[in-house]
Amino acid sequence: MSEQTTPGAAVPGRSVTELAGDVPVHADRPAQAPRRGLLHGPAGRNLGLVIALLAICIFGVATAGERFASPENALTILRLASVTGVVSIGMTFVIIGAGIDLSVGSVIGLASVWASTLATQTMAQDLNWGVMVVTALAVGLCAGLVNGVLIAYGKVVAFIATLAMMVAARGLAEIIAQRKTQVVSVQGFLDFFRGDLIGIPTLVWIFVLVSVAGWILLNRTTFGRRTIAVGGNPEAARLAGIKVKRHTMYLYALSGLGAGIGGVMMLGRTTAGSSTNGLFLELDVIAAVVVGGTLLVGGRGTIVGTVLGVLIFTTLSNVFTQNNLSSSAQAVAKGVIIVVAVMLQQRIAGRTPAKT
Repeated sequence: MSEQTTPGAAVPGRSVTELAGDVPVHADRPAQAPRRGLLHGPAGRNLGLVIALLAICIFGVATAGERFASPENALTILRLASVTGVVSIGMTFVIIGAGIDLSVGSVIGLASVWASTLATQTMAQDLNWGVMVVTALAVGLCAGLVNGVLIAYGKVVAFIATLAMMVAARGLAEIIAQRKTQVVSVQGFLDFFRGDLIGIPTLVWIFVLVSVAGWILLNRTTFGRRTIAVGGNPEAARLAGIKVKRHTMYLYALSGLGAGIGGVMMLGRTTAGSSTNGLFLELDVIAAVVVGGTLLVGGRGTIVGTVLGVLIFTTLSNVFTQNNLSSSAQAVAKGVIIVVAVMLQQRIAGRTPAKT
């Protein structure tokens, strides 16, 4: 008598990711892996992003010449991409887990304001400038945990919960700062974040370290495999023994922590804490993650793709600036890129066998 596996059932010897995407297999018809071309795999998608980035760079050299091709301009692009890039790493995990976080921009503003208050800076001068860093990270982590608890245990839709946090965090930042800009006066903090290592700005090194850590976490740990499983099929993940609610809370906490790091970096870059820091940054972050190949429905994404997506948007903005084009034209170009990326996602997802 032929046996048939049940979708999502816990089967000894099967991995979590297999269970999350399990499909029926008939004994009289051997299971075959779907044939996919190179462009349908992660390497192929990342190759497409690299080609797009190179095309933008060629266009920049052709239109702006040495102004664009100079090493100083390259470092400027990387410095501008660093804050968005760090926050995008955390957002990648949330979207792979089939969520969304609209609050990261406001959390950056709140973290930068809280870390630059007179009381915090006084403590930093008396003790160590690391107090400001810890304060910003704690603010981001707490905001992310609140989002995670509301979504995972309060069963509030992610869009609504993070939208509420976006409004509340921005309002709290305005109250704390009293709608004023708080200038950073702790010299040690400024020296570190405005410094460089072997000619590369500290902010860029932080972006690199966070990207590497994110890649390892997603591709080489159980946490990453569980994230993909939860995003691809939460019910199958639950049957496989994953605590889906707790893991979802962790994902939003990770996103909040990324926003806290971004707040510190923005504070170091601008040397001022303001409730307007990070305004609308969540849109750039989500756009970069989507263009990088992470599916909005969850279950698939890459850190490398996200980094390339951030670099594509930052380089494109730099090319527009070098050619004295308006911010309105930049917005239109970004909108077109996002639409094309989502359409390609839908096309690729449509060719992928449905998960049960």
